[in-house]
Amino acid sequence: MYCIDNKEYPCSTSLTMKYIGGKWKAVILIHLIEKKRYSQLRKELPMVTERTISLQLKELEEDGLISRTVHTTKPPLKVDYELTAFGKTLIPLLKAMDEWGKSTAENNKKIQVKP
Repeated sequence: MYCIDNKEYPCSTSLTMKYIGGKWKAVILIHLIEKKRYSQLRKELPMVTERTISLQLKELEEDGLISRTVHTTKPPLKVDYELTAFGKTLIPLLKAMDEWGKSTAENNKKIQVKP
């Protein structure tokens, strides 16, 4: 049993899913292996609504996985997101998930890979 912020998790996998669970968190995290501006992230994830990206980024920041830097030198406001040191510990897991997805797509005739 694991406990964080008075919430119990029955196993380490459930604890991991607390951080990266949900439809888009892992996808956002893998895109943030390289530092990105919010606008870049939006372009790379056109199928995700702006509201969803904003909410997921806020949760990832609250969990300490990403950092947000606001550049206020002049309008328009620019915001950068990048993995924190804690977030970077997920890179091997994110890359393994990416490779598993590619391998599954290549070996499953029912999955169509679009360019």
